Amino acid sequence: MDNKSKQIDPRIHQITTMVAGDFNLNEVLEKLSQTAVEITDTDACSIRLLDKEAGELQLCASYGLSDSYRAKGQVSKNDTVIKAAFEGQAIVLDDMRADARVKYRKAARKEGLVSQLTVVMEFKKQPIGVLRLYHKKLHPFYEEDIAIARLVASQCAVAIENARLYSEAIEGARISSQMRLAGVIQRRMIPNDPPGIKKLDILGIYQPCFDVGGDLYDIIKIDDSSCLIVIADVIGKGIPAALMMSMFRGAIRAYSHGGHNRHTLEEIVAELNHTACNECRDGEFITMFVAKVDTKNMKITYCNCGHEPALLFRNKEVTELADGGMVLGVLRDTEYKSTVMDLEKKDMVLFYTDGLIDAINFEGDSWGRDEMLEVAEKHIDGSSERLVKNILRYRRRFVGLARQVDDTTLVAIKVKSPLVKKTVSKVKNIAKAVKKKSKLKARKQNSQ
Repeated sequence: MDNKSKQIDPRIHQITTMVAGDFNLNEVLEKLSQTAVEITDTDACSIRLLDKEAGELQLCASYGLSDSYRAKGQVSKNDTVIKAAFEGQAIVLDDMRADARVKYRKAARKEGLVSQLTVVMEFKKQPIGVLRLYHKKLHPFYEEDIAIARLVASQCAVAIENARLYSEAIEGARISSQMRLAGVIQRRMIPNDPPGIKKLDILGIYQPCFDVGGDLYDIIKIDDSSCLIVIADVIGKGIPAALMMSMFRGAIRAYSHGGHNRHTLEEIVAELNHTACNECRDGEFITMFVAKVDTKNMKITYCNCGHEPALLFRNKEVTELADGGMVLGVLRDTEYKSTVMDLEKKDMVLFYTDGLIDAINFEGDSWGRDEMLEVAEKHIDGSSERLVKNILRYRRRFVGLARQVDDTTLVAIKVKSPLVKKTVSKVKNIAKAVKKKSKLKARKQNSQ
């Protein structure tokens, strides 16, 4: 593996900053196409977005392509290459001039395009278009090229959707309504449903105290038996914190998609710290807790960056997961340490931000960590949903209608026990046997 593949390309930072920095769709598209060419070291790029009503992909931006090639014609979503890309394949055309799958071969020859790579752009698992990269000479696309192209396409999709959402939201709206709409946009970035991971019961809750906030959590599926869980708190309130959160979430996704296979957790966290250092101003920083949960090998690898320690509940014991390093965005050369721990069946891990325990009532008293632990210990034998909802219920009793000044985020994961399925199956079989016995008894009585 060459030196380029050993480090995360810092130019991906250009894409992640577009998520928060420029919401004009046309400008974002043009910048994305140029940045994609620079990152992938190709000759040209085109971005086609899906028009759902027309069933066609409109060419919305390009770099390195002539006006005549841009105007060559429409591409249908039923096109062979597009359909395969929408199904998740990375389509490589070694020679566009002779490949029967190319609809406009004559235009490609005239433009001098030879090799092509097409990957889908998805937002919330729905295809929104394709990113196409071109070489003007015979040039193979290797697995590393495809991985980088997918990563770029993923971040392009986020930037495009954010630009779309923001443009739609502010059209004709007053300043007072922009805050509410920004909150809608932000909450769309929070996972609606946790990904399905074998042996894991997962639930996350995000409650901003204003329309928008600086908390975030994300659950990134690595494979069927492992995922990356991130919870973070951007110091600040309102729109500035929300924009910083949006940018940082994009960076997390950029550095974690595929990066977990090639880089250690410490290296990924270090890159996130560099991004935070570039964006944070005086007095600004980000706390973060990141963990890779692997149920195949029953391990959790975590790094705590100045955040509230996650809590591991096992039987009646509670372990703080505190190892890691300082907050992000202060010192560029900070070293971070990851810790690996064994997981056991029925383990419960709780991740949370300080807004959960710092909630205050009308007397100015804070709920506190001890009260939260007391509630958690009563409900760790249940599901993640039961734990989270009871923690919030007891906290709500304490604070009443007192207005809160900090966001609340918490994520709970529980390692499932296979005994649960066996018990449920056994109960069902007993119920069937009782029902059958009752029917036989009723028939006997009727015959008499």
